[in-house]
Order: sequence, then structure tokens, then C-alpha cells
Amino acid sequence: MGRRKTIDRDRVLDVAEGIVATRGAAALTIGAVAVAAGITKGGVQSCFGTKEAMIAAMLKRWLEEDDRRFLSAGGDAAAPVDRIRAHVETTHRLDEASHARAVALLAALLQTPEHLLAARGWYADRLRGLHPADAGGRRARLAFLAAEGATLLRFCGLLPMTQHDWDDIFADIRHLLDPAPGIPAAGAEGDPAAS
Repeated sequence: MGRRKTIDRDRVLDVAEGIVATRGAAALTIGAVAVAAGITKGGVQSCFGTKEAMIAAMLKRWLEEDDRRFLSAGGDAAAPVDRIRAHVETTHRLDEASHARAVALLAALLQTPEHLLAARGWYADRLRGLHPADAGGRRARLAFLAAEGATLLRFCGLLPMTQHDWDDIFADIRHLLDPAPGIPAAGAEGDPAAS
């Protein structure tokens, strides 16, 4: 009697992410993953059960990897602006393959709105504690949004960027986090929101 072949769950997730990255989220099916991984549909189902559970596993793995990178960049700081600084550094240093995985995952999440709750929680946690009435908080919020926007534009292929362009954009984003005047606090004199 032969030994039962074990399936490498992480490899199957890699294959699923590759399908989304190269063929789009609509191409992500249990069958497509099985063929690409060289296993049976039953093998994929034994790992995840359903396509939705596979997407949830992809998201969980990504969030755990991102949390490790974020914490090593100082993301456990108490000050919200320092957490945004860690996010900007982490986003800037992420390699192209990791960015492509993130965009592929986002595409898959858009097809399954129930999984968006975890992503929304992730974003809310990154912005936790920033106060729009504080000029530093406002600049940090802009820095966060700029980093996320640059990532989506570059890795969705909407705005081609060289590495020099990418580095230059992130230098500008870092300047938003400098304690310098420029963006008035909400309600401050000269702020249209105060009128």
C-alpha cells in the first residue's frame, strides 16, 4: 500500500495567487488551481473546502506576512504618525512580486465582498488614532493614502513607474510625515472647512 501524498497548502496558495495575478480574479476556480498545481480538485478541496475559504486563506497569509514586515519597521509604535511612517517604509521596500500578490489578492477580494471586512479592518487599524483636527494627523493620513494610491497605480499597470520614479514618489511621501507646516488643521484660520 502506497504512502498517501501530502499536499503543500502554501504551494497551492502560491498557485492560486499566480492565477489571479496572471489571468485575473474571474479565472480563480478550484479546477483551475487543481490543474495549475498538478493535483485533483478533491486535493484542493481537502486543503480549503471552497473557493471562498481559499481566498480567506490567501488573505490571512498576506495579512500575517504584512504584519511581520510592519512590526519589524516599527509599526508597534504608540504614536499613530510613527505607525504610518512604518507603513510607508514597508510599502516602499516591498518587492515587485509581493506588490503583485497584494494587488491580485485585492482583485479576488472584490469578487467576494464578505472578505472585504478583513481588509477594511486592516485599513482601519493602520489609520487608528489619527486625528484630522491635528495637522500631523492630516499629513500622516495623506501619506498613507498616497502610498496606497501609488501602489495601486503602479502594480495595476495604470501608471508605469521606473524604480527611480517609485523612490522619488516615496521621498515626497516621507516629507508629508515631517513635522513641518503646510496643511492647516481642520477648523484653522484659512481652512475652507472652517467657513
